[in-house]
Amino acid sequence: MRALVAEDHTLLREGLIRLLELNQITVVEAVADEPSLRRALTRDDFDVAVLDNRLPPGGTDEGLRAALEARTKRPSLPIMILSQYVEPLYARELLASDHGAVGYLLKDRVNKVADFVDAVRQVADGGTVMDPEVVRRLMARSTGGVASLTPRETETLELMATGRSNAAIAHQMVITEKAVGKHVASLFAKLGLTQSDDDNRRVLAVLAHLQDGATRRG
Repeated sequence: MRALVAEDHTLLREGLIRLLELNQITVVEAVADEPSLRRALTRDDFDVAVLDNRLPPGGTDEGLRAALEARTKRPSLPIMILSQYVEPLYARELLASDHGAVGYLLKDRVNKVADFVDAVRQVADGGTVMDPEVVRRLMARSTGGVASLTPRETETLELMATGRSNAAIAHQMVITEKAVGKHVASLFAKLGLTQSDDDNRRVLAVLAHLQDGATRRG
């Protein structure tokens, strides 16, 4: 597997390169600013891009915007955002893509190297990987149907949006899989979303709903 890395802090960038390559992921290029990232994203010799959402020269949301632009030309381009910050507007737009192959992890919440590497591989394979805290922050900015969910339904939605199956959610919540199924059916009904057994489609459906709510308010 081959990766592109975008990180402006030298130590973090070099650390990412070493970490990925120690886990048999070859880094074809590592860049430190938005112009370099935009150029690098036109390459066709990498399988996943691991990038910060804030890059020079502006230090705001350059990484996310560059990723969105790249995906207009290559819709299924796998993108893993690794950042200290959640940028709600562009994050929703990226994560609501019909093509999947996206992830959003917070740097200070990555506790295990193996979990991070596994997440990168999942995104490269077309999956969707999200830190639960990212999900919570996105949901906190959404209104409408989400506000009508019960606490248990909200917890189910947060876990579902991180890519967990009903069985995994049941284990996390210490309830039966049948009970999870009822929560899922109820929250989909309240959100006006069609239920699906595919984890990735479920994540995208939830995020598409949140994106739609943000667009209506904007």
